[in-house]
Amino acid sequence: MKRRQFVAAAAITATGVGVSACARKPAVTDAESLAGGATFRWKMVTTWPPNFPGVGTGANRLAEMLDLASAGRLKVKVFGGGELVPALEVFDAVAGGTAEMGHGASYYWKGKAEAASIFTAIPFGLNAAEMNAWLYSGGGLELWRELYAPFGVLPFPCGNTGVQMGGWFNREIRSVADLKGLKMRIPGLGGEVLQRAGGAPVTLPGGEIFTALQTGAIDATEWIGPYNDLAFGLYKAAKYYYYPGWHEPGSTLECIVSRKAYDSLPPDLQEILRVCCAAVNDTMLAEYNARSFEALDTLVDDHKVDVRPFPNDVLRYLRDLSHEIVRETAARDPSFAKVYASMSKFEAGISRWTAISDLAYLKTRSL
Repeated sequence: MKRRQFVAAAAITATGVGVSACARKPAVTDAESLAGGATFRWKMVTTWPPNFPGVGTGANRLAEMLDLASAGRLKVKVFGGGELVPALEVFDAVAGGTAEMGHGASYYWKGKAEAASIFTAIPFGLNAAEMNAWLYSGGGLELWRELYAPFGVLPFPCGNTGVQMGGWFNREIRSVADLKGLKMRIPGLGGEVLQRAGGAPVTLPGGEIFTALQTGAIDATEWIGPYNDLAFGLYKAAKYYYYPGWHEPGSTLECIVSRKAYDSLPPDLQEILRVCCAAVNDTMLAEYNARSFEALDTLVDDHKVDVRPFPNDVLRYLRDLSHEIVRETAARDPSFAKVYASMSKFEAGISRWTAISDLAYLKTRSL
């Protein structure tokens, strides 16, 4: 009897120890069970200089958010432009499998598909709020993914700089004639407009802009706006700072993901990726709005930058050329025509609302 009591007591004690140990061990979540405990280690290549404020740190922020939101199951190492691949080869790197992710601007890939430019910005087109409305709720994102599908790449909106500045110039722009022969760093459809106006557009990654402007390899450059232009020190290389950024009124940035890599993720990590990209899309725009006015004050007050508006006749001329080029491109490229038809229809509708909401309010605020 005593031996049986001892064995029973020992069994109860052992069971208690086991329960206690299980209680101390974190429970396995459904998501972890679904993933089989797998950890995904990805590379993200970007078009930006390493850790560059706003656009570059936005890519870093995305990687940090993915790590935290996935409890360490999706780890992404970020490479600035030129660290793993050249800045303007990000799309090829993701499509070819060199990296699982990329961060940049779609107009750099217009050589792959002309309609890619539309998803960054159309000159005189949608601003940031209108662009987000079209992408998320107006069918734009579906068209973007359709365009990239043949390359095995999946795009996500992942940042916006808002309305940009018109750029830095080492010659005054007093009339349309001053655009003739102007060598300017300006990519995308804006570059095509400048070329039609008699200028010479140049596409350069951000890290090469200052030297090109300082040495006279180019006469002018657009980059982003006061926040980033101050960081690059462009005020040291050019005399005049013009506005508005007619060429990029709401510049959307992208996170592109290898379709093969994306499909390898369990559903919860796919959703985490989508949500984190959307969060960066919002927070980056907020950052640019908060920092640009501060940087503009520094440029004007401390560095005595000459900030000027483009003459109205120049803007009207550029707008007419832009519409002309878009119509011509749509006539020869069915994909461009399809995407632009969607955007222009959306713009026509939302402009009526913007006119009696944001625009009317801003005019009232400045009375």
